[in-house]
Amino acid sequence: MPLNARKVGVIGAGGAPILINHDLAASPWIARPDWAQREAILSFAGQPLTFKGETFGVLAVFSRAQIHPEEFGWLRIFADHAAIAIANARAFEEINQLRRRLEIEREYLREEVRDALAFGEIVGRSTALRSVLEQIEMVAPTTATVLILGESGTGKELVASAIHARSPRRERPLVRVNCGSVPSELFESEFFGHAKGSFTGAVRDRVGRFQHADGGTLFLDEVGEIPIAHQAKLLRVLQEGQFERVGEDVTRKVDVRILAATNRDLRQEVAAGRFRHDLYYRLSVFPMELPPLRQRKEDIPELATHFSSQSCGRLNKPEIRLTDEDIEVLKDYDWPGNIRELENVIERAIILATGGRMRLDLALAHTESAAPKAGAANNPGDEVQSPPKIMRSDDLVRLERDNIIAALEHARWKIGGPGGAAELLGMNSSTLASRMRSLGVKRSREG
Repeated sequence: MPLNARKVGVIGAGGAPILINHDLAASPWIARPDWAQREAILSFAGQPLTFKGETFGVLAVFSRAQIHPEEFGWLRIFADHAAIAIANARAFEEINQLRRRLEIEREYLREEVRDALAFGEIVGRSTALRSVLEQIEMVAPTTATVLILGESGTGKELVASAIHARSPRRERPLVRVNCGSVPSELFESEFFGHAKGSFTGAVRDRVGRFQHADGGTLFLDEVGEIPIAHQAKLLRVLQEGQFERVGEDVTRKVDVRILAATNRDLRQEVAAGRFRHDLYYRLSVFPMELPPLRQRKEDIPELATHFSSQSCGRLNKPEIRLTDEDIEVLKDYDWPGNIRELENVIERAIILATGGRMRLDLALAHTESAAPKAGAANNPGDEVQSPPKIMRSDDLVRLERDNIIAALEHARWKIGGPGGAAELLGMNSSTLASRMRSLGVKRSREG
């Protein structure tokens, strides 16, 4: 029915009710007077179906009896209920349409998330990082040994996890071993296992890391820390896939893919005689160099947001948003400890937060490995520099030992975790433990 046409059209257009209680057949409102006469229609009542100022339609009644004002009022109440029902039905239909649309969008976003999270917790979109991810895509499906190179804190373990997760061995275990934390006297037992009674303290048979990783992947972190006396044994397993447990004559075979990582320059270690050249070539079938954070600063906002969200959840703190000023402060820093240092700084800043605002100034002030800003201007007179002071190797060792002891005392001899000496020194806790053993650093009983 067109608006403003006849009774229903006029009610629908203006929203005003109409009641005709006599001589309906003779009324100009009636479209079919012969029908009204034949059916003895006497009255007409029409009420608009309106809800919150919107007219959905018209409730019209033709009657052979007179429609009294009270009945006309009841018709208004019924029209109001009908209008509400129509409004609800429309709302439910819109909700259903939105739900169907959200299902489609959610499925699309799932695809996006799957792509975004294809590399686990590797966060960032910089050109340098994309190059690494492309290399992961290429080498993961193969059986090639991968040597992951990069400074401490650049995410070498995450890269190893991503390679394993995208390999045909992903249903089998990824076994991690920190080579720097394995004492020299326990190297063979740790890697190859031992038989009961093979040495003092061997009260039961032990399965080594290679056997644990059979059919899967073995990740040798800090592989440059393996003493050269044990490197030949490792090389044999890599070449032949065979080993013997300590105290056994039985030769066992394993099928293990090797991923190795180091922050050392192994070529220099080979030249210095501290690393076997044949083991180096065996490990570096596919070398991957991870960029330090200072070379991928465009990833800092995304990384900082990721660590902020993680830390707030872990510390049971309300979500804190990084401001543009916070991001600029983070970008101005050189991050000698790389991504691990960024994570620690964000966590400290959240702990120190006041009024919903991160205290990056305090968090960075507690970073003893702080470096000058990138590209900082030289002070006047820098052009004239004094000759560098040459230190003897024993002086360097003593300096390193004193620095480690200072960090340990500052951290109350706590090695790992937030506020530990390893964090203050910008190194892995296992690396620090190894250096402490090498330098003979022990806590005195009085301490």
